[in-house]
Amino acid sequence: MTAEKLADRSIAVVGATGSVGTQALDVARHFGIRVSGISCAGNVKKAEEIIREFKPGVCGVTDSAAAEELRARIRDTDCKVVDGENAAEAVAESACADTVLNSVTGIAGLAPSVAALKCGKKLALANKESLVTAGEIVMGLAEKMGLPILPVDSEHCALSQSLECGKREQVKKLILTASGGPFRGMSADQLAAMTADDALRHPTWNMGKKITVDSATMMNKGFEIIEAAWLFGIQPDSIDVIVHPESIIHSMVEYNDRAVIAQLAVPDMRLCVQYALTAPERFEGVTSALDLAAVGKMTFFKPDEKTFPLLALARVAYAKGGTVCAALNGANEVAVALFLENRITLPKLFEAVEEATLKPNYPKCDSLEAVYEADRIARNAVRERFNIPC
Repeated sequence: MTAEKLADRSIAVVGATGSVGTQALDVARHFGIRVSGISCAGNVKKAEEIIREFKPGVCGVTDSAAAEELRARIRDTDCKVVDGENAAEAVAESACADTVLNSVTGIAGLAPSVAALKCGKKLALANKESLVTAGEIVMGLAEKMGLPILPVDSEHCALSQSLECGKREQVKKLILTASGGPFRGMSADQLAAMTADDALRHPTWNMGKKITVDSATMMNKGFEIIEAAWLFGIQPDSIDVIVHPESIIHSMVEYNDRAVIAQLAVPDMRLCVQYALTAPERFEGVTSALDLAAVGKMTFFKPDEKTFPLLALARVAYAKGGTVCAALNGANEVAVALFLENRITLPKLFEAVEEATLKPNYPKCDSLEAVYEADRIARNAVRERFNIPC
């Protein structure tokens, strides 16, 4: 593939106004890749800017009132606006794109992932919850359709590159790196005093609020263990986590000869998006070059799973199977929302997520309906714990 040929490619970006979606558009702009569809929750101003620059054929807006405003603002364009809770799914289905880049946050990203695959489109996946909540279903569908899932998360993008250096049967373990977030090294007592504003001060990455809190609690790394297990067919007991505050090594693979292959780069999601869209080819990119002399040193620490118990809980949820991982995600989404509103503390968040996840009798993972039912049960369990109407 030549750089000129990239201009023949077309993508739909669901979650286009968020952090990863915005960076995906940077990559599309740099390479001249056509953006045929976008979706957003309700950021009308930013959506209008994207539509006027990239001229997509369709835009999905979850908020119906915001969609009406957007229709009025872009009536002079040829972009069709669809709205409602299924708007992102509709864009994944209808956009004239060969690849759908899914950067929607939370379980809301599951439906667009399934829709893209069912329509025969490649899936560039930044929505880890698609695999956390329904990995068996999504991976089975991708295999049935003969379609790749292209990882956009920096850790999984790094793993996919490092796995090219050997045969899968030669892999001893995967090693996910974690920045440690703003609370690295804190005790449980210190953590109890931290607020949402404290959690949102991530030292390395610029991300949305929900994923930034997940990074602070290490829940994000637990989700990434589950995602890696589904993507690469490796059990969680062969997936390690190492805290690496500088975020230069994005993940590693240890082979059976004890060689460890790592992918290094400046922390910039645009590189991950670019590789997902152009692999196995490589082109001059949009990110800064890595200057190791300027980095100076790289440090590594074991994660503190006692102070940050959600990392270990993710392994327990995966081992239980069925829809327990969907329950883990649903409970966490509600608890994080409450924490962001300063209605609960981090210790209460941990307790609520664990209690809801370990409830008995979640359904088997034999349909999307079962996944959504487990999600509903877990969300209600957290709300009930804090006397919030379901």
